[in-house]
Amino acid sequence: MASKLFPVSRASRVLRQTPFTSFRSFSAAPQRCSDALNVHRNTPTNNPSIKFEFSAQNLTLVDEILKRYPPQYKKAAVMPLLDLGQRQAGFTSISVMNEVARMLEMPPMRVYEVATFYTMYNREPVGKPPASLVVAVPTPLLRLSTSTSASPPGHTTEDGLFTYIEVECLGACVNAPMVQINDDYYEDLTPESIKALLTALKDGATATGAGSSAKIPAPGPLSGRDTCENSAGLTNLKEVVWNPETMMRTDGALDAAPAQQ
Repeated sequence: MASKLFPVSRASRVLRQTPFTSFRSFSAAPQRCSDALNVHRNTPTNNPSIKFEFSAQNLTLVDEILKRYPPQYKKAAVMPLLDLGQRQAGFTSISVMNEVARMLEMPPMRVYEVATFYTMYNREPVGKPPASLVVAVPTPLLRLSTSTSASPPGHTTEDGLFTYIEVECLGACVNAPMVQINDDYYEDLTPESIKALLTALKDGATATGAGSSAKIPAPGPLSGRDTCENSAGLTNLKEVVWNPETMMRTDGALDAAPAQQ
């Protein structure tokens, strides 16, 4: 109906002659800056003038890591070397990134891109090692975990023991709710168990002497199950629905058949 009243050819000529006003859309929502994620600001504890070198022990590990890659692809070792530097320095400082870039003959910006993309790299100090505990918390559990401390995500508690980091996913949804503390996963958490966990970690980090009674739970599910099995037990595949022997021929035809060349 529309094509009969207004032919396409005529419509195209009208549209070409109609002036279009150029404008820019705007949003009334507040702007959220990303300086905390992607912009480096020199501080007294994190600036290029602070020299960083791998220790002799870690240089041995660096050599072992580089042997995993062909020489022309040694840039692929950027992630394990950044992790090694973070473990030595306590966080992935600008000096750590620059040293990794020098060793791998990479533009520093390429190393910065890796360090700012992955949440596993802490680009600011996270407390005083070895007592500091980096708690990576998936977003749904963030309110629950921070209820035990006044420290917001991305900051370190006043006692220097906990640094809370908000992440999108830790790849353990089957055992959620869960958190990652340093290199360990604590899973199947409840409001009571996570508070008890953080309290035990704090007591263990501040305890002195061999007589300390602080008992830190073992990593993994805190619900009593071993991995990710159903807590109610096996609900299916309880019986053998077919016997493998019934699927075989019993007339000896297979044994008498000549072998194919």
